[in-house]
Amino acid sequence: MSSLTIKICGLTTPEAVDAVNDIEADMAGLNFFEKSPRYVTPQRACDLAAALKPSVQSVALVVDAHDDELDTIVAGASPNIIQVHGRETPERVAQIKARFGLPVIKVLPVNGAEDIEKARLYEDAADWLLFDAKPPKSLANALPGGNGLVFDWRLLTGFTSRCPWMLSGGLNADNVAEAIRISGAKAIDVASGVESAPGVKDPQRIKEFAAAARA
Repeated sequence: MSSLTIKICGLTTPEAVDAVNDIEADMAGLNFFEKSPRYVTPQRACDLAAALKPSVQSVALVVDAHDDELDTIVAGASPNIIQVHGRETPERVAQIKARFGLPVIKVLPVNGAEDIEKARLYEDAADWLLFDAKPPKSLANALPGGNGLVFDWRLLTGFTSRCPWMLSGGLNADNVAEAIRISGAKAIDVASGVESAPGVKDPQRIKEFAAAARA
């Protein structure tokens, strides 16, 4: 097995869970952002997470969530990791980590080199950094992530950090190998790139994505 870390984000069905188990993914994301087509309730997330192999870590994706909302999610879904996808400050990331005793992934939207440098502010607060494409202001109804947009992978060439980092944004079976080669990523995250429709994971695409990434 390759040392590449693979995260499949936005699971909503038992079939998607089965596919993630089959490819022996490292992480599975459950989305608690209500405006997303991948949204699941804490009860639904709990059922899906319970069917994951023990080797697959469940990740609760939230956007600028308040403590009471996080309390409900953590109590109901028992995630292994919390992923914050909003405007959370380094101080807020550290607060969430301390409150729940769970690792935190901080997502950073990228458009230019200055966005990569901004990530340095989170190195001591977060356990993972996740770089995703920043949606343009012209994109109507853009989600915080999962928009299928790609940024310039060369911005990450040679990037090193005190904490591990993950590449996301418009990845699919056709481009993931090149994305890894150019960026040097040792961890990758995919949502829309393995779907047949928004929020609908395609088991075959998940399988093809993992094979292409590991090759």
